[in-house]
Amino acid sequence: MRMMLYTMILGAGLALTAPPLLAADPPKEETPELLAREGMERLMQALKLFIDMIPQYEAPELNDNGDIIIRRKRRPDGRPVDPDAEDTKA
Repeated sequence: MRMMLYTMILGAGLALTAPPLLAADPPKEETPELLAREGMERLMQALKLFIDMIPQYEAPELNDNGDIIIRRKRRPDGRPVDPDAEDTKA
């Protein structure tokens, strides 16, 4: 008896939620060309973000003291580094 009552309650709940699901906007037509274009756009955006995250450095230099200096091409915030400025910490 209880199983039948649970089944009826579940059936009534599903019947009440079906009309809103059916009234939703129909999905836009997805053609293979559209899906391929969206996929390529997302892939290109991900590749751009990946490259932007890689720190970029100049070629290593050997100092008169024997120190190896590797300068950044740009700061972590994206601003270019002035090559003439001495930005060292003691």
